[in-house]
Amino acid sequence: MSQQSTIIDGIDYGPLALLPGVWDGGNGMDLAPEPDGQESNPFYERIVFEAIGDVTNAERQQLAGLRYHQVVRRKSNDKVFHNETGYWLWDAAEGLVMQTLTIPRGVSLVAGGSYEIGTQGEATVLTVSAAIDDADWTIAQSPFMRDNAKTIAFSHTISVDAKTLVYSEKTVVDIYDKRFDHTDENTLQRS
Repeated sequence: MSQQSTIIDGIDYGPLALLPGVWDGGNGMDLAPEPDGQESNPFYERIVFEAIGDVTNAERQQLAGLRYHQVVRRKSNDKVFHNETGYWLWDAAEGLVMQTLTIPRGVSLVAGGSYEIGTQGEATVLTVSAAIDDADWTIAQSPFMRDNAKTIAFSHTISVDAKTLVYSEKTVVDIYDKRFDHTDENTLQRS
Protein backbone atom coordinates (compact mmCIF):
# COMPACT_ATOMS: atom_id res chain seq x y z
CA MET A 1 0.00 0.00 0.00
CA SER A 2 1.48 3.35 -0.95
CA GLN A 3 1.40 6.40 1.31
CA GLN A 4 -1.03 8.11 -1.08
CA SER A 5 -3.66 5.39 -0.55
CA THR A 6 -3.89 6.24 3.18
CA ILE A 7 -5.03 9.84 2.48
CA ILE A 8 -8.76 10.65 2.76
CA ASP A 9 -9.87 14.26 2.22
CA GLY A 10 -6.28 15.44 2.76
CA ILE A 11 -5.82 13.59 6.07
CA ASP A 12 -3.50 10.62 6.55
CA TYR A 13 -5.52 7.79 8.11
CA GLY A 14 -2.56 5.40 8.05
CA PRO A 15 -3.66 1.83 8.83
CA LEU A 16 -7.33 2.92 9.19
CA ALA A 17 -7.63 4.03 5.56
CA LEU A 18 -9.35 0.85 4.33
CA LEU A 19 -12.12 0.91 6.95
CA PRO A 20 -14.46 3.76 5.86
CA GLY A 21 -17.66 2.46 4.30
CA VAL A 22 -20.45 0.00 4.97
CA TRP A 23 -19.58 -3.63 5.78
CA ASP A 24 -22.06 -6.53 5.97
CA GLY A 25 -21.46 -10.07 7.20
CA GLY A 26 -23.87 -12.96 7.54
CA ASN A 27 -21.80 -15.77 9.04
CA GLY A 28 -20.80 -14.50 12.47
CA MET A 29 -20.56 -16.62 15.60
CA ASP A 30 -20.95 -15.41 19.17
CA LEU A 31 -19.95 -17.68 22.06
CA ALA A 32 -21.60 -16.27 25.19
CA PRO A 33 -21.82 -17.27 28.85
CA GLU A 34 -24.93 -18.80 30.38
CA PRO A 35 -25.56 -19.78 34.02
CA ASP A 36 -25.21 -23.48 33.14
CA GLY A 37 -22.42 -23.19 30.56
CA GLN A 38 -22.36 -21.38 27.24
CA GLU A 39 -24.46 -20.69 24.17
CA SER A 40 -23.55 -20.27 20.52
CA ASN A 41 -25.36 -17.54 18.60
CA PRO A 42 -25.03 -17.41 14.80
CA PHE A 43 -25.48 -13.79 13.71
CA TYR A 44 -25.40 -11.28 10.90
CA GLU A 45 -24.32 -7.66 11.21
CA ARG A 46 -23.57 -4.32 9.64
CA ILE A 47 -20.69 -2.02 10.59
CA VAL A 48 -20.53 1.54 9.24
CA PHE A 49 -17.23 3.45 9.47
CA GLU A 50 -17.17 7.20 8.72
CA ALA A 51 -14.08 9.40 8.45
CA ILE A 52 -14.40 12.33 10.89
CA GLY A 53 -11.17 14.14 10.10
CA ASP A 54 -8.41 15.10 12.47
CA VAL A 55 -8.54 15.72 16.20
CA THR A 56 -6.00 17.76 18.19
CA ASN A 57 -5.41 17.03 21.87
CA ALA A 58 -3.71 19.56 24.17
CA GLU A 59 -2.24 21.28 21.08
CA ARG A 60 0.37 18.49 20.83
CA GLN A 61 -1.31 15.26 19.77
CA GLN A 62 -2.79 14.94 16.28
CA LEU A 63 -5.16 12.04 15.59
CA ALA A 64 -7.08 10.89 12.52
CA GLY A 65 -10.45 9.43 13.49
CA LEU A 66 -13.19 7.16 12.24
CA ARG A 67 -16.59 6.95 13.92
CA TYR A 68 -18.29 3.55 13.71
CA HIS A 69 -21.61 1.92 14.52
CA GLN A 70 -22.06 -1.87 14.70
CA VAL A 71 -25.46 -3.57 14.87
CA VAL A 72 -25.58 -7.36 15.36
CA ARG A 73 -28.72 -9.53 14.96
CA ARG A 74 -29.33 -13.16 15.89
CA LYS A 75 -30.11 -15.35 12.90
CA SER A 76 -32.59 -17.33 15.01
CA ASN A 77 -35.02 -14.47 15.62
CA ASP A 78 -33.67 -11.36 13.80
CA LYS A 79 -33.40 -9.46 17.12
CA VAL A 80 -30.58 -7.05 17.86
CA PHE A 81 -28.39 -8.45 20.63
CA HIS A 82 -25.39 -6.16 20.28
CA ASN A 83 -25.28 -2.45 19.44
CA GLU A 84 -21.91 -0.69 19.67
CA THR A 85 -20.66 2.78 18.86
CA GLY A 86 -17.16 4.15 19.04
CA TYR A 87 -14.08 5.47 17.31
CA TRP A 88 -10.94 4.09 15.73
CA LEU A 89 -8.05 6.56 16.05
CA TRP A 90 -4.62 6.77 14.41
CA ASP A 91 -1.71 8.55 16.11
CA ALA A 92 0.90 8.78 13.35
CA ALA A 93 3.56 10.38 15.59
CA GLU A 94 3.43 7.45 18.04
CA GLY A 95 2.60 4.77 15.44
CA LEU A 96 -0.41 3.76 17.51
CA VAL A 97 -3.98 2.64 16.79
CA MET A 98 -6.75 3.04 19.35
CA GLN A 99 -10.36 1.93 19.65
CA THR A 100 -12.87 3.50 22.00
CA LEU A 101 -16.27 1.87 22.35
CA THR A 102 -19.48 2.00 24.31
CA ILE A 103 -22.22 -0.61 24.55
CA PRO A 104 -25.65 0.07 26.07
CA ARG A 105 -25.00 -2.16 29.07
CA GLY A 106 -23.05 0.44 31.04
CA VAL A 107 -19.63 -0.57 29.67
CA SER A 108 -17.03 1.55 27.84
CA LEU A 109 -13.36 1.08 27.13
CA VAL A 110 -10.26 2.58 25.54
CA ALA A 111 -8.05 -0.02 23.83
CA GLY A 112 -4.68 0.54 22.20
CA GLY A 113 -2.29 -1.46 20.12
CA SER A 114 -0.43 -2.12 16.95
CA TYR A 115 -0.94 -2.48 13.22
CA GLU A 116 0.67 -3.96 10.16
CA ILE A 117 -0.11 -2.33 6.83
CA GLY A 118 -0.45 -4.91 4.09
CA THR A 119 1.46 -4.56 0.85
CA GLN A 120 0.75 -5.86 -2.64
CA GLY A 121 -2.79 -7.04 -1.98
CA GLU A 122 -2.23 -8.30 1.57
CA ALA A 123 -4.60 -7.26 4.34
CA THR A 124 -3.87 -4.58 6.92
CA VAL A 125 -4.08 -5.95 10.48
CA LEU A 126 -5.14 -3.89 13.52
CA THR A 127 -4.79 -5.35 17.03
CA VAL A 128 -5.92 -3.57 20.22
CA SER A 129 -6.51 -4.58 23.81
CA ALA A 130 -7.64 -3.21 27.17
CA ALA A 131 -7.82 -4.59 30.71
CA ILE A 132 -9.48 -3.52 33.94
CA ASP A 133 -6.09 -3.20 35.65
CA ASP A 134 -4.16 -1.60 32.75
CA ALA A 135 -3.08 1.96 33.55
CA ASP A 136 -3.17 3.04 29.88
CA TRP A 137 -5.86 0.97 28.14
CA THR A 138 -8.69 0.42 30.58
CA ILE A 139 -12.35 -0.48 31.02
CA ALA A 140 -15.10 1.53 32.75
CA GLN A 141 -18.38 -0.07 33.80
CA SER A 142 -21.44 0.66 35.88
CA PRO A 143 -21.66 -0.65 39.46
CA PHE A 144 -24.22 -3.27 38.37
CA MET A 145 -21.95 -4.61 35.64
CA ARG A 146 -18.91 -4.52 37.93
CA ASP A 147 -20.78 -6.60 40.52
CA ASN A 148 -22.67 -8.99 38.21
CA ALA A 149 -20.95 -9.25 34.81
CA LYS A 150 -17.55 -7.61 35.22
CA THR A 151 -15.46 -7.10 32.10
CA ILE A 152 -11.86 -8.06 32.96
CA ALA A 153 -10.14 -7.79 29.57
CA PHE A 154 -10.82 -7.11 25.90
CA SER A 155 -8.88 -7.86 22.71
CA HIS A 156 -9.84 -7.19 19.09
CA THR A 157 -8.09 -8.02 15.83
CA ILE A 158 -9.25 -6.78 12.43
CA SER A 159 -7.79 -7.88 9.11
CA VAL A 160 -9.01 -5.69 6.25
CA ASP A 161 -8.37 -5.27 2.53
CA ALA A 162 -10.32 -3.38 -0.14
CA LYS A 163 -13.24 -5.86 -0.16
CA THR A 164 -13.13 -8.02 3.00
CA LEU A 165 -13.00 -7.34 6.74
CA VAL A 166 -12.38 -10.25 9.13
CA TYR A 167 -12.42 -9.78 12.89
CA SER A 168 -12.09 -11.75 16.07
CA GLU A 169 -12.87 -10.31 19.46
CA LYS A 170 -12.53 -11.70 22.98
CA THR A 171 -14.06 -10.18 26.10
CA VAL A 172 -13.10 -11.85 29.36
CA VAL A 173 -16.00 -11.53 31.80
CA ASP A 174 -16.52 -12.55 35.41
CA ILE A 175 -20.15 -13.72 35.39
CA TYR A 176 -22.18 -16.47 37.09
CA ASP A 177 -19.31 -16.99 39.57
CA LYS A 178 -16.80 -17.88 36.84
CA ARG A 179 -14.51 -16.29 34.28
CA PHE A 180 -15.58 -16.74 30.70
CA ASP A 181 -13.99 -15.91 27.33
CA HIS A 182 -16.89 -14.35 25.42
CA THR A 183 -15.87 -14.46 21.74
CA ASP A 184 -17.22 -13.04 18.50
CA GLU A 185 -15.94 -13.45 14.96
CA ASN A 186 -17.19 -12.71 11.49
CA THR A 187 -16.19 -12.04 7.89
CA LEU A 188 -17.79 -8.99 6.28
CA GLN A 189 -17.86 -7.69 2.72
CA ARG A 190 -17.84 -4.05 1.64
CA SER A 191 -21.36 -3.08 0.50
